[in-house]
Amino acid sequence: MPLFGKSSKGPAELVKALKEGINQVELHESEPKKKDKALEEVSKALSGMKVILYGSHDQEPQAEYVTKLAVDIYETHALPFMVQNLHRIDFEAKKDVAQIYNNLLRRVIGTRHPTVEYILSSKPEILILLVKGYENHEIALNCGLMLRESIRHEPLAKIVLESPEFYNFFKYVEMSTFDIASDAFSTFKVRK
Repeated sequence: MPLFGKSSKGPAELVKALKEGINQVELHESEPKKKDKALEEVSKALSGMKVILYGSHDQEPQAEYVTKLAVDIYETHALPFMVQNLHRIDFEAKKDVAQIYNNLLRRVIGTRHPTVEYILSSKPEILILLVKGYENHEIALNCGLMLRESIRHEPLAKIVLESPEFYNFFKYVEMSTFDIASDAFSTFKVRK
């Protein structure tokens, strides 16, 4: 049953459309028309996910749809896929990915943080991808936003602190691009 209107896709269809869209963007890198169409599909899928997670102007988010979307994202490993391909999508879509990632990280069920558990058990390398995101000026600020939200959780902060990539922060805070250097510094000093 659709969440918002007759043409609305459900969580599983949105996740599938997102992954297919990103794959099409990569496939049609040298074909602008096909790439633009794929980018449009990615944007639609991300917008649909945001409606599920945040609700719309006239409807609150529904817990069952939020849970279903989160489970579909975990099962298909869409979270690391989005981060790995962040450089392929347009500016607004990058912001949407950061909002979706951070919303999922903040989810609490009882005393559990399911996205933190997912990252710890299945995909801790996503944190390293976020750290390395500072090396690409197109995605640095989005990666910083997601990384700061991640390291608010002690087990995720521990992974970053114990990784060899942590030492790259000393390089990142001295970058010649001021906004990236200051963002890296903000991440470097984050504590709850």
